[in-house]
Amino acid sequence: MEIEKGLEYVRDNSRAILATQRRDGSPQMSPVTLAVMEDEIWMSTRETAIKTLNLRRDSKCWLCVFPDKWLGRWIQLECTAEILSLPLAMEHLVDHYKTLSGEHPDWDDYRRAMTDDQRCIVRFSIDAAGPDVHG
Repeated sequence: MEIEKGLEYVRDNSRAILATQRRDGSPQMSPVTLAVMEDEIWMSTRETAIKTLNLRRDSKCWLCVFPDKWLGRWIQLECTAEILSLPLAMEHLVDHYKTLSGEHPDWDDYRRAMTDDQRCIVRFSIDAAGPDVHG
């Protein structure tokens, strides 16, 4: 599958399972919500999350993206992750929220909550996408 087709699929399907590698090499999987921003896949998470700690150690990861109702095709993306921390991440967090949910009723409150939660943005660049054939 072409990388651009993988990116287009994520534009229409925001649910995924993120697989990172634990220190011992075994997989750690997390359900996540994705957004396509600036031709990249973005995810909001916490600095203290295990997935974030794993990605800081090894930026290689995988996303299994599927439709909200589990009907139809799914895709797997092999990715490289980059983590943006606060304060740099703040406006990215705002853009991420707007993409998924529209306008927030109180952006000052939202920004406080992002700081209190120690939120960060993870940007995924797609290295490979598939499958091209379903059995």
